[in-house]
Order: sequence, then structure tokens, then C-alpha cells
Amino acid sequence: MLHWSMFHLFRKPKLCKLRTLQEGGQKYGIAARSVRELMEKGCKKFQLSPESCQVCLYEDGTELTEGYFKKIPDNTEVVLLTAGQTWQGYVSEIDYLLNSFYKHQDTLMEAAERLLSDEQAPQRQKILSDLIQNLRENIAAETREEDKDWFEGIEPRFKNKSSYMRYSCESRMRSYMKEVESYTSTVEPNAQDEYKKIAYVIWNELKLKKYNGSYFDRREVDESARLCTAEGWFSCEGPFDLDVCLSKHSINPYSNRESRILFSTWNLDHKIEKKRAIVPALAEAVKVLNGREVNWEYFYQLLFTVANLKLVHIACHKKISHNLICDASRIYKKRKGARKKAK
Repeated sequence: MLHWSMFHLFRKPKLCKLRTLQEGGQKYGIAARSVRELMEKGCKKFQLSPESCQVCLYEDGTELTEGYFKKIPDNTEVVLLTAGQTWQGYVSEIDYLLNSFYKHQDTLMEAAERLLSDEQAPQRQKILSDLIQNLRENIAAETREEDKDWFEGIEPRFKNKSSYMRYSCESRMRSYMKEVESYTSTVEPNAQDEYKKIAYVIWNELKLKKYNGSYFDRREVDESARLCTAEGWFSCEGPFDLDVCLSKHSINPYSNRESRILFSTWNLDHKIEKKRAIVPALAEAVKVLNGREVNWEYFYQLLFTVANLKLVHIACHKKISHNLICDASRIYKKRKGARKKAK
């Protein structure tokens, strides 16, 4: 009776493209009649000990068994793993790329620029141009001297990135305040003075808080007072009606000039809308005081703080009615010493 291993001698060899996690991922064609033979030849080729080795598919990391080996076609790409190594297919490939991304930054940049100069396919052009943009990031640089390109088009008075980003946030807050003030003309004449008084108080509070410019300032020591990491990364907080951004949008406007410009399209979105709800509610509140005092702190929070603001990517900024209204119980201040009437 023939030994089981003898059957392999009569089987046609199958050609596989074998690689390891070393050797820079270089592939070698190896013909074998079984997984065992493939592994032995592979270990000999790469000078590895066959002990605890295994072979898996390059595509998805599936371990190659003798039964599965019969089904794979010629030229299938496989990976030879040694003890302790794992491979999850393209997931591992992407992870490897990300880990080595900045180790060979200059080399990658040169290669990508050469490819882009001859590339004609729009999709590949987009991928290569995005790659080059990411490689050009200069996140650590803070001053104008360290990253002159980042400051192109910015007034000379800004000497570092954080001061400009703080100013950018302040400008947004000022524009919100101007909308509040411009609404005065629509308020009933007999309530306009009260409206102006409340607007003036809110304006002074905004100035006192330095227009909450710390939201965009990565150098802000208080983490709760900024919307970015210490490196300057901002993450989209998702549309007003969701708790998260399903697309995982993120950006670092400190990294390069293009990202700085793109960040200007991100919005500080009012969950309870400024024009449709907050400002009209304030105008209505001063019209019907009936001896009550408007809770200006509540309106300040809705207009200028993260209590009602969400930082969102332009694609997550839904320009539809939010159908949210101000909390009626917070529009007026609670009267001090007020007592319930006895029944």
C-alpha cells in the first residue's frame, strides 16, 4: 500500500507567489504540491526555521490548509509567517503602510510626485495629490519662521499658528454677535431698548471670555476649553441630530496651508438654531417681560458655547430646520425669594 505522502509525487505542482513580512515584501514564485512542501521551500528560500511557521493567503489572512491548497489557483499570493506573527490581509497592509508612513517621508514624497507628473487617470491623480498633501504636513511647526508656506496670505501681525487660529474662532463669534445686534430693527419699538440692553450685556460677557477663541487654540492649557488635541487635530462631532460623525471626518488646520483653508468650511453649528430659534426667542422675551428678568446667561450659552455648538464638517452640516426650540423654563431668571402661594 502506498504511503499517503506518495500521492503528492503524482500531483501537478502549483505555483504560488510567496512573501514574508520581512524582505520589503518581495515576492518569489515557488512551485509545490502541498502546503508542507511550500513551507519547507519557503523557509529554505528566506533562511527561516520551519518550526511554528504557517502559510496564509495574502488577500485576507486565511490559513492555508492541505485541503484548501488543492482549491487555490496558480499564482495565488501567500504569506509565510513565523512564530508570533499575524496577518489580516489588506487590513495588515494598510496598518503597515500607516506605521511606516513617516519613516520614509522624503522618499515617498519624491515617488508620489514622479507618479503624479505622468498620471492621467483622475481618480489616481486625486489619491496621489492627497498623499502628497499629507506628506507635506508640518504639524509641529508653530511660528512663521518654521512654516512660511502656512502663513501665505495671512497678515504679518500673526507670528504663530495658534494666535491666528484663535483669531479665526473669535471672528466667527463676533459675526454671531453682529447678527444678534442687527435683529434689533425687527423688535417691536417699545421693546428695543430692553433688547439692546440685553445684547450689550451678552456682548460684554463675550469680550470677557475673549470670544471663546480658545476653542481653536491648540496651545490652550485647559483641554475642556479647546475643540482640538494638543497637536491641533479637530474631529467632526456629527450632524445636529446625531451624537457622532458616522464618516469620522477629521482635519488638522495647523498641518499645512491647504488644510487651514479647508478648515474654514467647517461650521460651528447651532443645534438650537441661531436665526430660527434663539434670536427670535430673545426678541419675544423682552417684549413680554411682565416684571421678569431675561436670563441672558442662557442665551449667551446657546449662542457662543459648546453647550449648543457642534463643530461639523461641511458634509455633516444639515441646512434644514432643526425643529428645536429654547427651553421655556430657562428664558427668564428665577425670582429670588419667590414663594408658592398657599392654597
